[in-house]
Amino acid sequence: MRICVVALGKIGLPLAVQFARKGHRVVGADVNERVVADVGAGREPFPGEADLGRYLAETVADGRLTATTDTAAAVAESEAVVVVVPLFVDEAGTPDFGWMDAATRAIAAGLRPGTLVSYETTLPVGTTRGRWAPMLEAGSGLAAADFHLVFSPERVLTGRVFADLRRYPKLVGGIDDASARRGKEFYERVLDFDERPDLDRPNGVWDLGSAEAAELAKLAETTYRDVNIGLANQFARYADTVGVDVGRVIEACNTQPYSHIHRPGIAVGGHCIPVYPRMYLWNDPDATVVRAARDANAAMPAYAAGLLADAYGDLTGAPVLVLGAAYRGGVKETAFSGVFPTVEALRARGAVPYVSDPLYSPDELDALGLPPHRGEPVTAAIVQADHAEYRTLGSSDFPGVKVLVDGRRVTDPARWTGADRVVIGAPGAPTGGALP
Repeated sequence: MRICVVALGKIGLPLAVQFARKGHRVVGADVNERVVADVGAGREPFPGEADLGRYLAETVADGRLTATTDTAAAVAESEAVVVVVPLFVDEAGTPDFGWMDAATRAIAAGLRPGTLVSYETTLPVGTTRGRWAPMLEAGSGLAAADFHLVFSPERVLTGRVFADLRRYPKLVGGIDDASARRGKEFYERVLDFDERPDLDRPNGVWDLGSAEAAELAKLAETTYRDVNIGLANQFARYADTVGVDVGRVIEACNTQPYSHIHRPGIAVGGHCIPVYPRMYLWNDPDATVVRAARDANAAMPAYAAGLLADAYGDLTGAPVLVLGAAYRGGVKETAFSGVFPTVEALRARGAVPYVSDPLYSPDELDALGLPPHRGEPVTAAIVQADHAEYRTLGSSDFPGVKVLVDGRRVTDPARWTGADRVVIGAPGAPTGGALP
């Protein structure tokens, strides 16, 4: 097949490479000229994705994958178009469709009869049918019956995209039966699936019956995680008041097959979990459970700063090191990272925050608007990201630190004998105050 992937970001580029590795001819379209130049030269434009550099070089070298800034021209030569353009949501949960609207207009300009268009960007329920279908019709001059349109959510994590593409069923929902059939056939040709004898369900491509069902499935699975973490965080905050190790409690609960409590922590970050619940609330503003969980998780950085103040005392003028700018360990990405509200919570208490991260240079942190640590003496620290490097840190690395708040349960207590080590939801952790 001839396939166009629109937007060569951390999901779109691995998808384009996956399709090319299956023997199809793929052109990646992106408005970023630097990304297009890197891909065209077989260079990985961003680090951290397992196997991407090698696979990219191979598929570009043999001519299966090319790149362009001309989306309409690429679509005009393609039988299938996969769209992974970012959709942004503000703090009130209102989507900003600007980039996706522009991409959809460009797709419409090149759309030909019989082409499949699949949106993989997470969307509010009803968007594929109610927004993209009319826009594609208007821009192409075609009727909806002349092309195929599906929603098929991405279900992968950056850093392990190729493994996750094989691991999980691919969900598809069409605006009509013909679109759904075409979408299912397409993904069966471009993806590979692992056998999953450990699970009582088939792997492969699942037709959910409608675009709306597929849209809701993506929002539901990510919102579930946010709600679960919110519950875990409330358990942790209560455990702090009664001297109970919530980690051991959760471990015990999860030995029962109907309990799947997630881990509590200082923050929920990334492109998905803190964002899609707000998108769900845009569709369903009366979802009180979803809203309460989002509020509970958003309050955790300030709670961690409160734990530090309770153990340290007045933080006015105290130099505090925040360990970790990334939203999760081992991933060079700060999207909705807890580092930003943690820094602000420390400043609100009069502290002087610094940030360090093994994946970021001081200059890179400075460019992100974060105060980089360049060796200044610090007297307290907060672990914000669960980088593997933090497992071996200790008092000898930061001899001036009197209090460490571990927001991720990643540090070794045996290495912090020279400081008071406070862990969210662990015995002896000072109370951070009442729940808001």
